[in-house]
Amino acid sequence: MQNLSPKLAVAGDASAGPAGHPAWLRLKDAVETLRPLQSKDGSIDLGAVQRHTVDPLVEAVTTAVAELAPLFPHDAAYLAAVQADLGKWADTGYREPDFLDSLLAFQPADQRVDGLDHLVVFPMYTQNGNPNRNLEAVLLKVVWPDWLAELERERFDNPMFVPITFTDFTAGYDTNSAVLFPETVAVRKAPERFTWGGIFCDREAARFRAVTTSAVDLLGLEIPADAAGLLEDQHRAQQTFVLWDLVHDRTHSHGDLPFDPFMIKQRSPFWMYGLEELRCDLTAFKEAVKLQAEGYPQGRDVQYAILFDRMFRFPVSGDRVRNYDGMGGQLLFAYLHKNDALRWRDNRLSIDWDRVADVTNALCAEIETLYRDGIDRPKTAHWIAAYQLVSKYLTPHPASTWAKGPEALPLDTVDGKALNKALCDAVHPDEFPLSMFYEALSKKLSGVIAATTGITGAGLEGVAA
Repeated sequence: MQNLSPKLAVAGDASAGPAGHPAWLRLKDAVETLRPLQSKDGSIDLGAVQRHTVDPLVEAVTTAVAELAPLFPHDAAYLAAVQADLGKWADTGYREPDFLDSLLAFQPADQRVDGLDHLVVFPMYTQNGNPNRNLEAVLLKVVWPDWLAELERERFDNPMFVPITFTDFTAGYDTNSAVLFPETVAVRKAPERFTWGGIFCDREAARFRAVTTSAVDLLGLEIPADAAGLLEDQHRAQQTFVLWDLVHDRTHSHGDLPFDPFMIKQRSPFWMYGLEELRCDLTAFKEAVKLQAEGYPQGRDVQYAILFDRMFRFPVSGDRVRNYDGMGGQLLFAYLHKNDALRWRDNRLSIDWDRVADVTNALCAEIETLYRDGIDRPKTAHWIAAYQLVSKYLTPHPASTWAKGPEALPLDTVDGKALNKALCDAVHPDEFPLSMFYEALSKKLSGVIAATTGITGAGLEGVAA
């Protein structure tokens, strides 16, 4: 199997195309010089920084965008709005930036063309990356192969989904962030609705390949030849992730949903978020099994990707404070182990490849039943039922209040909002700790996971597309 070195896979290859344009290089330099001058909300304190220092930098960004704009005629209105918003920001004395006009002008979901380039410039935070609303600049390409377009059109309608790859980026994306979401942009008011969401499949694929390759080697796991081929091929892995992401993303708004799909308007215990993310992944797995039977090679690859990424990377990434994605990965592993589709014996991991799909789909069915039954439950009862499902397979923290049962919870609180807050406050920061298996795996994989920061796939192309 190919030996993957994540640090070889970073952006910044300015040898050709927009990334090699002198205006792009000037734009990057200006943005990076502005970064330390900005506050968390994106503003610049002109009491601490002299204006004659800031103005030339913002002017350099504006001029570079204007010079690059002819390379992106499909984004002419957006890039003109960016220049106007930069000017308005300067006119305010660099108070908290407002790029609503340019955000409304940027509509990449209306132009899903394979290989189409975009230049994106916004003051924004990067999810799982930089929490501050710094000015960022990103060069990217749309990934929209014909087979995916057909599936989206005929089967998995998702008009807002935009799969993308990095060409180059500023420091906010030299992180673990793999998304470009409009809700991260600094604006005076949120739009009535968001119309697009971008996911960087090259970062997801490269990170998956690096971590899974190391885990397979460390655990002595024997994998089928087609799984090994997936780990050796960056292009194939990217095609896998665009399908996984397409189905996952649409699942948030499909099925039996007793609550807001993204739960953005309510506070819930973190396992509710974990179950929602896992439900979407397992729905993608279930659909992938069907696609494989229909002759789509990407169907089998999606199954491998979900199993390996969920079991090997998710549980040991990030900290342990309400790590909902980590919990979902732990739950999948524990469910497969308890149902004898996965074994850890003699310091080697083995998977029953003849049974793993059926057992994984059985977990999906359990979560779907929880959701369907939840429609008829009060919220508190639904949270408790969800906790009981998770704790059936994962051992709670010894100090857990929730593990003591409903009688230990502050259920006598009358006010609904106060009750929800009290129940969430009763959650232990690490409600479902890592098992001994994952404690050991975390130590062995931590270096590889850390090295995937900023990874994109450049240098890890593997088999030619």
